[in-house]
Amino acid sequence: MGPEPTADLSRRERQIMDVLFAMGQATVSEVLERIPDPPSYSAVRATLRVLEEKGHIVHHQDGPRYLYKPAVPQESARSAALSHLVRTFFGGSAEAAAAALLGMSRSRLSTADLERLASQVDAARDEGR
Repeated sequence: MGPEPTADLSRRERQIMDVLFAMGQATVSEVLERIPDPPSYSAVRATLRVLEEKGHIVHHQDGPRYLYKPAVPQESARSAALSHLVRTFFGGSAEAAAAALLGMSRSRLSTADLERLASQVDAARDEGR
């Protein structure tokens, strides 16, 4: 598997990755428009180059401009990041992580949300996970 999704990323690199995942692909200018307190154009370009060297993004040329995109699909990155989070902060316990998410005060779940989660738990139980 590729690099750990965010373990070696700076705050600015994570912001840029968030833009790329949200847009699918973007130019330096598009990234610059969408990150908070943006640095210079050349600083964003340099950060994109670092992200590419780390294996997090790839680029291709579209006429005179370069388009940058994540090297892995967002779902793969999300799964790897979540696995890293569960290992790091919850001792590898998915149960503890799920309990923490359910206990967060700002993540009020509707009855429909809870029913969907219960269905997913039932399906996982049926599959032996």
